[in-house]
Amino acid sequence: MARHSNAGRKTSPLQMLESDARLALIAAWLRDALHLKVRALEPASSDASFRRYFRAFLEDATYIVMDAPPPQEDVRPYLKVSGLLEPLGVHVPHVHAHDAAQGLLLLEDLGTTQYLARLEAGDDPDALYADALAALVKIQVRGAQASLALAPYGRAELSRELSLMPEWFLGRHLGLTPAPAEARVIEATFEFLIAEALAQPAVFVHRDYHSRNLMLTGSANPGVIDFQDALRGPIGYDLVSLLKDCYISWPRTRVLGWVRGYRERLLAAGASDAAEDEAQFLRWFDLIGVQRHVKVLGIFCRLWYRDGKSGYLGDLPRTLAYVREACTLYPELTAFGSYLEAHVVATLAPANATALAGKRA
Repeated sequence: MARHSNAGRKTSPLQMLESDARLALIAAWLRDALHLKVRALEPASSDASFRRYFRAFLEDATYIVMDAPPPQEDVRPYLKVSGLLEPLGVHVPHVHAHDAAQGLLLLEDLGTTQYLARLEAGDDPDALYADALAALVKIQVRGAQASLALAPYGRAELSRELSLMPEWFLGRHLGLTPAPAEARVIEATFEFLIAEALAQPAVFVHRDYHSRNLMLTGSANPGVIDFQDALRGPIGYDLVSLLKDCYISWPRTRVLGWVRGYRERLLAAGASDAAEDEAQFLRWFDLIGVQRHVKVLGIFCRLWYRDGKSGYLGDLPRTLAYVREACTLYPELTAFGSYLEAHVVATLAPANATALAGKRA
């Protein structure tokens, strides 16, 4: 449980309940089922789904309440993955109580400080990433047996994710319809990325292991959140999510040092699937990164056009830059890179400006 000072103005449960039936349900659950004397409830955060999080203030401690309204959300995957990760020594929020039928969880409060905030404030990234990489070793090496309980990150999932980019990024956001020859290049590139992903050793994959889902904690740093979509998949996926983060970027020379150090950590921990040489491991890292970032280009645009969340549009240029960089490094991606340079790069900034102007209007 996180301690919390009394500084700052709180919103009383009664004030919040007037306009939110789910909050009334939460307050009744905390009071009647869990017998907790809650002084106040405050919004803690929301994410890219229907889930919301509230901080419950007790007399001397705080908890986080996850509100995952059925039928839009199902908390059972979260409970399952939490139960797999916590025994590995990974600092996930401890589940103090849950009511899966109502979509309510009472969680340990990991505080308010995301890795991203501290990295942007100038904290030492080597120290922060050292902790994050040590936790990832636990997930991938200690979690070898636990990963067998997860569904595979297979062809269907990889293909479905990649398809988001032509639909939402190229078509909806940029207004582009690839010519037949260009569509064939995109299709061939996606097939190549899928084959490369499936060829990697399969491990426990968090699927969103980045600076907004890592919390700076006083002990057992980092706190790891948003893991409910975990699958068993490519060894490079979580590593590239962390080191080629869609929300903050680093020079490639620095990234290469972290990748090299992580492979050494894996080998020291007894991993038998950390590649025969550094070049192979780096190829895994870079190519699954292209798959992830192509997917994210589509997801960020879908969050705007379908869900009305414009905050991710500003991260599109960084995400696209990762794809462009990789296309210069691997001959198999040359044609795809040429398409991006010819049609996408100059189109993105005007498309973002138009979308944001429409939002303001």
